Amino acid sequence: MRTIEELLNDSPFYHGLPTEVLAHVAGCAQTARFEPGEVMFRAGQPANTFFLVRHGRVSIELHNPSRGTITLDTVHDGEIVGWSWLVPPYLWTFDARAAEATSAVAFDGACLRGKCDADPGLGYALMQRVAQVMYERLQSARVQMLDMYGAPT
Repeated sequence: MRTIEELLNDSPFYHGLPTEVLAHVAGCAQTARFEPGEVMFRAGQPANTFFLVRHGRVSIELHNPSRGTITLDTVHDGEIVGWSWLVPPYLWTFDARAAEATSAVAFDGACLRGKCDADPGLGYALMQRVAQVMYERLQSARVQMLDMYGAPT
């Protein structure tokens, strides 16, 4: 069985961080497993965790009262799910559901925030990585909106 540090070392999200930093971050993590269809978190609930998907697929969803559940994005192996743990008021803005059997590393958001406050270098490194994920997801949402609402051809 592999350690959390080894799992993090394999992740593109944590690539390039020194071993001692990975060990520090791993202290806030544990493994998690989700069955197909299992909800990982719901919009409006406290955002105390974020996830690194090891294997599987996670749907990021939004409920629209008139259209039902809309899948905004899909997260795959090596990607992270959730950044609301980092931004006050620490509430989820979307739902996340395992689209298939998913194994992940779950991080305690309060633990990581505390470590980031104590070590601004770690905080900056994590913020850079989370900001990159946010940028990529916003670009994906922009393309999806163009597909949905673009001018007819």
